[in-house]
Amino acid sequence: MPFFEGFKPALRWLTFVALLGLAQWAVAAQMLVYSADAALAGPMIELDAQERKWLAAQPQVVVALTQYPLYLFKDEHGHWSGFHHDVLERISAMTGLRFVYDETFSSEQLLERLESGEADMSTMLSMNDERRMFLDFSHAFGGAGWVLIGHVDEPSVQSLAHLAKKVLALPARHALEATIRRDHPSIELRVVKTYAEARALVESGEAYATIDSEIGARLYPSGRLKVGDVLEGKWDADYLAVRKGQPQLLSILNKALDAFSPSELRAIRHKWFEAMAPATAPSVRESIAWQACWGMLIIGVFTVLSLLWNRRLAALVEQRKDAESDLRDQLAFQRTLMDAMPDPMFVRDQQGRLLTCNKSYEEHLSARLEQMQGRQLIEIDVFPKDTAALLHAEFMAQLQTRKPRFSERQLMFKHGLRDIYQWTVPFYGADGQLRGLMGGWSEIARRTRQT
Repeated sequence: MPFFEGFKPALRWLTFVALLGLAQWAVAAQMLVYSADAALAGPMIELDAQERKWLAAQPQVVVALTQYPLYLFKDEHGHWSGFHHDVLERISAMTGLRFVYDETFSSEQLLERLESGEADMSTMLSMNDERRMFLDFSHAFGGAGWVLIGHVDEPSVQSLAHLAKKVLALPARHALEATIRRDHPSIELRVVKTYAEARALVESGEAYATIDSEIGARLYPSGRLKVGDVLEGKWDADYLAVRKGQPQLLSILNKALDAFSPSELRAIRHKWFEAMAPATAPSVRESIAWQACWGMLIIGVFTVLSLLWNRRLAALVEQRKDAESDLRDQLAFQRTLMDAMPDPMFVRDQQGRLLTCNKSYEEHLSARLEQMQGRQLIEIDVFPKDTAALLHAEFMAQLQTRKPRFSERQLMFKHGLRDIYQWTVPFYGADGQLRGLMGGWSEIARRTRQT
């Protein structure tokens, strides 16, 4: 009996830790169920007579967008997904609005669709003075900070003041472009088409820094880039931007956003962004609680050594399984993002051998990844021989110069001559060493038609 009396303190603490873990699991399970069913809950909101009349006469609302993973993108099945998609689906269920997506390929092209009246609204735009001239903005429903992104070998970029007389790369008509030109005239702005081109210029050293939202900055990690400080006083809020002259649509959207409960909106954000949130320091209470738990667990180890040793081995096995599962999930997520891109994309090593590609690349070349993987273009029959030799030589030369390449050109495919916009950029490993090239292309004819 005295022997078993010694077990009681350790067993009490083990029971406490088990109950604490069970409570955390219950909260997580509740959030998961809520996020899955949120779009099905809640009644229709009440609209006034003018809003109902406008809704009856409006068969659909055209939403201009650019694919931005986690916010709005196509999954591996070609279906739209993301945080903004879930919000619009919920608004549709509450109001009866029918949203139709109109995809563009740059912020500049998106704004042109709204200015011309080809689109009614967008979910992808931050507010600034230029845009307020032809757009109305809904109530904000979240957002993220703007962060500075610089080269890994340079000091972290702390503020716009540190960019005086340096090159800052930004996509055309960026939300902060006018403010930077006005308040920081000493910064040399380099305007490009997309965020990807801006990051490539920073990697190559042609630009000192670029700017992206906190979500976007952490979504595309690179061994040659690092995230600097958040821009103080600058906030990339989530709005629904509506083309002017549609007050009823703006009113309906605001009513729908007001109808979201804080817990409902928090559940949708948690579903998409929780994994991207930077780690935060624990509170004093949490630190004390965890220190106490660990202290009692150590005491328990010394008092019930044989029992805890067996449990520890079992826990290590479970942790390894979880780590392997997380790695598989991460690889599957990256594969989904790549296959979601509508244009062909590929990755090649330093010898020009194909490492991987997306489904669009397979479809354009009428070949499977398994047939092309580990082989150079000149070793397989997917391009005419002259084209394959030309592209392979360009890849080898670019690997020597290590500079990104963006060009509009004509290229002979097996099915004929095509006008394309081609891009290739070097990519580096976590150790900063060159690993190969990433690239792709889009057909200029299709881009022109959509413009």
